[in-house]
Amino acid sequence: MSSLRPKLRALEVVVIQDERHGRALMLRDTEGIAPSAVVVPAGSSAVLARFDGRRSIDEIARDASRSTGQRVDAAYVAQLADELEDAWMLDSPRFHARRRTVVRSFDAAPIRTAAHAGGAYHGDRLKLAEFIERQCLGVARPQGGAARAAAQGAPERMVGLCAPHMDLWRAAAGYGHAYAALEQALAAPGLEKVDTFVLLGTSHAPMRRPYAVCEKTFATPLGPLDPDREMIAELEAASRFDVHEDQYLHKNEHSIEFQAVFVRHLLGGRAASIVPILCGLSECQARRHDPAQDDGAESFLTALRGALARRPGRVLVIAGADLAHVGPRFGDPAPLDERQRMALRDRDLASIERATSVDPPGFFADVAQDLGTRRVCGLGPIYTLLRALPPSSRGELLNYEQCVDPEEGSIVSHTSLGFYG
Repeated sequence: MSSLRPKLRALEVVVIQDERHGRALMLRDTEGIAPSAVVVPAGSSAVLARFDGRRSIDEIARDASRSTGQRVDAAYVAQLADELEDAWMLDSPRFHARRRTVVRSFDAAPIRTAAHAGGAYHGDRLKLAEFIERQCLGVARPQGGAARAAAQGAPERMVGLCAPHMDLWRAAAGYGHAYAALEQALAAPGLEKVDTFVLLGTSHAPMRRPYAVCEKTFATPLGPLDPDREMIAELEAASRFDVHEDQYLHKNEHSIEFQAVFVRHLLGGRAASIVPILCGLSECQARRHDPAQDDGAESFLTALRGALARRPGRVLVIAGADLAHVGPRFGDPAPLDERQRMALRDRDLASIERATSVDPPGFFADVAQDLGTRRVCGLGPIYTLLRALPPSSRGELLNYEQCVDPEEGSIVSHTSLGFYG
């Protein structure tokens, strides 16, 4: 037996329909230590909930039987524990040994490879460029093109952008609205000086620290983007925690990778660097406390804002952030009906209004109040973006969408926002 007192790791659990099990739970390792997801029957939830490291196999079987009113055999619990141990899903010495090896390998590599190329977007350079042009930018560009719009007269200087971080297939139009606005802004006089892009992303894996900076070149099918090591060194020196402690979580995280793809496409061969930052907010988000009250988070936010202020006109901040995650896939009992979808839209737009008003504490408080049910996964990067913007900035809503799963009706909503100042 792999573990006498099995403890399940912090995993992403998604409800799916499976040919073998029917309604099932997909366990996904957002850290990327386990090579693949594991699917178990939905009825296993009572057992999994008791994989807490404190109970023996027999105690789990007994407690689950009492909770469900149905007999749960200890042999089944032991088999499930063994399967999860073999799949690297349990918090065990075997898992930690593998994690140390994988993390050391990533830390030693100079390049962060394009983990989702060929899956969430085309891995082929020409096909990817054509998809971005036709399916993304092509549906959102102003009539007449970005260059003509810029020449007509002087749009405000863009200082920040919020874009989706869903796969490109489902959020093509959302990405298009965000990056068509950036394309137009980069064609305006003055923004040709922008040579650094701060890329803020959600960490879908638990973080020990509020922020994680990655000092590696990001590979994309369209070409690489090198890190701005000078700015990263400033953030490291001024922060009250190790900004590289959670660097490994960048390995499989998609929220920044997708933004790097679009930035590289818009820049073409133009040289530029990036500062990739995962925004977990750590205990602040878990406890619903404004990060301004946390010494560690606040030290990083102050350092970021200072680094931007010392580079006026040279840096643009981009947040890769989705909004709500609701419906059966995310644990809700049923899909939203039309009335509930409109209510969700109203809630999302209320949060967006706080963001476009550049009200960081108001945005954080608004999202935090129903974070457990609306499951907004872009809280960290959007809040950080708002804190990084110049005081006189203003925001503009570019796009809002609810992406509905055609099979079971779950919804992921996202928005595109431009910030000017």
